[in-house]
Parts: sequence; structure tokens; C-alpha cells
Amino acid sequence: MSPASSASGDEPPGSGSAAAQAPAAVSDGPHTRVHFQEQLSTLEQHALGGIDIVVEQLDRVLEALDHQDVELAQMVIADDDRVDGRYLEVHQGILSLLALQAPVAGDLRLVAALLHLIKHIERMGDQCVNIAKLIPLSGHEPPVHRDVLSTLARMGAFARSEVVQSRAAFAGRDVSLAEDLVRQDREINRLNREIFRLAIEIGDDDTFYFAGAAEVVNDCATH
Repeated sequence: MSPASSASGDEPPGSGSAAAQAPAAVSDGPHTRVHFQEQLSTLEQHALGGIDIVVEQLDRVLEALDHQDVELAQMVIADDDRVDGRYLEVHQGILSLLALQAPVAGDLRLVAALLHLIKHIERMGDQCVNIAKLIPLSGHEPPVHRDVLSTLARMGAFARSEVVQSRAAFAGRDVSLAEDLVRQDREINRLNREIFRLAIEIGDDDTFYFAGAAEVVNDCATH
């Protein structure tokens, strides 16, 4: 047997094409995983964008409450569709992604966090609507009790601050920012008790609802 025939005999027929195909098969897995992570990152950005919408809603409803602006309150109610739409977009996107991919443990933690986050975003949007719906019921004049106005404004400002900080903590994976939310939560709970005391003194039922809704927004941001 010649050396040439011996060399060709050592290599099974067709093995050359199989060797050429092997790198493509190996690279297909990493490519799929990169695509999955890109999609998951996009969904995270959409969820964080939902927090931005909630902050806009909070700004509007606090201004509407301060000025008893019925027209602005109606804008808050109408714009709730944006929050609901963002919830459905992220929620359905995550379910579709899970149906097509098998994420690893680290990805699953982010998926669970996003599902938790988007649920609370939707709840915060609902509370902004609840406050907005009460504004026409309380008349076109702001409450005359200056302490009530001042405390409601401070409570709303704290709730807004916590929502913004929770976004920064999530986006930056900043544990210290997240832990600081617990400290702020104690302050807003104190303001809530103060408002309830004032509401009892002046007999204003709407103040109870305003304070309760603001505390739910704060709790959602903290959780």
C-alpha cells in the first residue's frame, strides 16, 4: 500500500465535511444564548420605562391634587392605558421568551425580578388613577386645612422619590440604594399616620383615600 493510499485510508469518507460542520454546531448554542440575553435586556429596559411612566403620572396627579385640577386628573385617568399596555408588553414578552428558551439560574432570577417589578408598576399606576378619580369628588377648591395640604405634598414627594430611587437601584443592581428605601419607608409611614390623625380631626374622608393610595405607591416602590 502506497503512503498516499495509506493516508487516505486513515480518514473515513465524508469526515472532512463533518469536521467543517462541527464549529457551526458548537457556535449555535452561544449565539442562541446571546440572543436570549439581548431580548431579556430589552424587556428590562421596557419595564424600567414603565417606572418612568408612573413617575409622570405621579407628577401629574400631585399637581392636580394641589390645584384641584379636574382636567389634569382626567389626563391621569386616560393615560393609565399606557401603564397597562407596558405591563402586558413586558409580561407577555417574558412568557414568550421562556416558551422558546431554557434560561440558566442567573437569567431566571432576572426574569422573576422583572415579573415582580412590572406587577408593582401596574399597581402604582392604578393608585395614581384612584387619587385622580377622587379629585372631582372633593370639589374645585383645595382643602382649607394647611397642615393637610402640606403633609399630603410631603407624602407625595416621598413616594415619588422612592419610585425614582427604586428604578436606579434596580437598573444599577445597587444594594445600598435598595436598603435605603426601607429607611424612607418608615418616614412615609409616619406621614401617613399624621394624615390619618388630621383627617379624623377635620372629618375629611377623601384625605384617608389620598393617603392610603400614596402609601400603596410607596410600598410598591419599596418591595
